[in-house]
Order: sequence, then structure tokens, then C-alpha cells
Amino acid sequence: MKGGKPGAFPEFDAAVIPGGALNLYDPFGWHKNRSEADKASGLKKEINNGRLAMLGIFGFLSEGKVSGSVPLLKGIIPHYDGEPMAPFTDSILPKLSIFMG
Repeated sequence: MKGGKPGAFPEFDAAVIPGGALNLYDPFGWHKNRSEADKASGLKKEINNGRLAMLGIFGFLSEGKVSGSVPLLKGIIPHYDGEPMAPFTDSILPKLSIFMG
């Protein structure tokens, strides 16, 4: 990206309604008049929600692998004997290279 503000995208329009176009990022125009402070606050909330989602996913993975590691999920998540991180190990990466070129 040459110059510009990171995260600032041009408007993307698509003809999705007869005789008109909707902006694909903000189709109803709810965000075009937001202040910079409000945008910064929204960004911070989005980042924190993403972090919380990652913690939740790892909670489910932990409970599946080590029963009782997350007391609130005990008995809800079945035990998993496999390797939950198998897609990220070196043993699978050479097999993926056939799809990447």
C-alpha cells in the first residue's frame, strides 16, 4: 500500500438492488458520520472481542484434551484423544505444499 491510512478502504459499490448500488462496507450508511474517537473505541472493542473469542476456543480445546481443566465445561465437552494442533505441525505442512504451487 503506497501512502494512505492503514485500515482506510475505498467505498466498494455493488449493484444489488434494481436501479441502485449499496456500499458493501457500510450498506446503510450507519458509520459514515462516526467521530474518530468513536471509531477508535469501536476498534478497541473489536480487538478485545477477538481476544476473548480466542480464549474461548482455547478453553474448549483444553477441556477436550485434559478433562476437568475448565471446570465450567466439565462433562459438556467430550474427551479428545487426537492431536488438536495437528493442522499446525510440521508433519502436515509438506502435504499442503501440493496445493500451494
